[in-house]
Amino acid sequence: MQLTFTLPDSREADALNVEIDHLVIAGWTGRDRQAILHHIRELAELGVPQPSAVPLFYRVAANQLSQRDSVEVMGAASSGEAEPLVFTHQGELYVSLASDHTDRELEAHSVALSKQLCVKPVATTAWRLQEVAAHWDQLILRSWIKEQGEFRLYQQGTLASLRTPGDLLERYLAGQQLPEYQTQPQQPRDGLAMTCGTLAAIGGIRPAAEFRMELVDEILGRRICHTYRSIELPVVA
Repeated sequence: MQLTFTLPDSREADALNVEIDHLVIAGWTGRDRQAILHHIRELAELGVPQPSAVPLFYRVAANQLSQRDSVEVMGAASSGEAEPLVFTHQGELYVSLASDHTDRELEAHSVALSKQLCVKPVATTAWRLQEVAAHWDQLILRSWIKEQGEFRLYQQGTLASLRTPGDLLERYLAGQQLPEYQTQPQQPRDGLAMTCGTLAAIGGIRPAAEFRMELVDEILGRRICHTYRSIELPVVA
């Protein structure tokens, strides 16, 4: 799946054309066990079974990534979750922003299938991970959903509550026996993308027709933003 990203202060000619062929959704990535349990209870209210391990890594088809401003979904039971996205390109790690849009009805039966069903919206801006690694915990993640014609704050917090990309990549790659990876877990080959977890929903998980998200770097004075609409398709028997 080819994605295009611009870097801060770069020209369009300098855009990154990135080929992603290995997508991973990292779940239950919180550093605080109590926060993880809160999110587990939050999803349990929707009938979602407890995870078999934390963190947990879900493989999803790379062609589910999209940088369009709309997604088509089945019915009215899906919702977004803002997450940092890390990816490899020409031997370097980058960070952007994605939404782990998920069908909540299917999630109650199979989390893995629910992840696969929905397109994952991705922003069009990226940063070099090395530029933010030293102050990663100070990056701010926010999202809003549109309710009754107004955008309402849906998620907000710093990335200090989530495991770092290095931690997650090392845990994931250490458990792989795939020939395409290099021998050192810290050095994944090009084409890998991983979402790094999310924050609890303010007021509980719920669907919305529009979803807005941002990743803010107050240290360097910049942000990554993306907004998308959900277009409902009819569910027919």
